[in-house]
Amino acid sequence: MSTAMNAGLMSPSRRGLGFTLIELMIVVAIVGILAAIAYPAYTNHVVKTKRAAAAACLSEYASFMERFYTTNLRYDQDSGGTAVALPALDCASNDNTGQDYNYAFAAGEPTQSTFIVTAAPQGAQASRDDCGTLTLDQAGTRGVTGGGTVEQCW
Repeated sequence: MSTAMNAGLMSPSRRGLGFTLIELMIVVAIVGILAAIAYPAYTNHVVKTKRAAAAACLSEYASFMERFYTTNLRYDQDSGGTAVALPALDCASNDNTGQDYNYAFAAGEPTQSTFIVTAAPQGAQASRDDCGTLTLDQAGTRGVTGGGTVEQCW
């Protein structure tokens, strides 16, 4: 047995000390394929999450408008005649959805008996989200202006 060790038969081979270039290229190719699959799925998930947060914020604005109506018996102005404006809710701050969505009343809204609040995507969200602007009115009717359906986007 000592003769075999002396002859170099038991010594580690050069191949066992590291990776070959082909092995490293195979690993890089596998990682690249996985990244090509995972990144679009991740981006799609981020878009849907931001849209869901914007929908929740629209619900908060609708709740504000209902409280305003309860106090003033109209949506468009308070008892002193001052026109209603959307408040700066925390959900619409830049730390939450404010960088991705712009919240406003629809054109011509609110009226004495109706309102429509909108969440228009902006920036990267606008280019990635095919749902377009989300809308919510006083009756709780949800809407979208983009290519998606209400069921898909809400």
